[in-house]
Amino acid sequence: MNALFFLVQVSTHKDAAEFARLDPYGIGMTLVAMTVVFLSLLILYVLFKNIAKLFAYNFRSKITRQEHPILKDGTATLELGAAVAMAIHLYQQELHDHETALLTIKKINRSYSPWNSKIYGLRKELK
Repeated sequence: MNALFFLVQVSTHKDAAEFARLDPYGIGMTLVAMTVVFLSLLILYVLFKNIAKLFAYNFRSKITRQEHPILKDGTATLELGAAVAMAIHLYQQELHDHETALLTIKKINRSYSPWNSKIYGLRKELK
């Protein structure tokens, strides 16, 4: 185990020494780091700038419209009227809650507890 750790350490030191030899003042590493940061900021800017267009795009406009159950002359069929009436009836039935439960409110006497007492608040005068 120690031999493996030693090999990793030696390899790391050699790589660091090689990098220090190639870029003694750190200018190359600075330019690479700044390029990564600014490219990331540019990508985020473009993403946030165009996200509103994505949300505003109407995806449903591309879907082909199916023919409605209305005749060519604009009059509705009897089946359509029955379907609309049944839908409205079912919708109205869902709106009403029919509760049979009886609600009772009882006052419970609680014993004194300092946890909810106002006299032990944090507003104490400093002397």
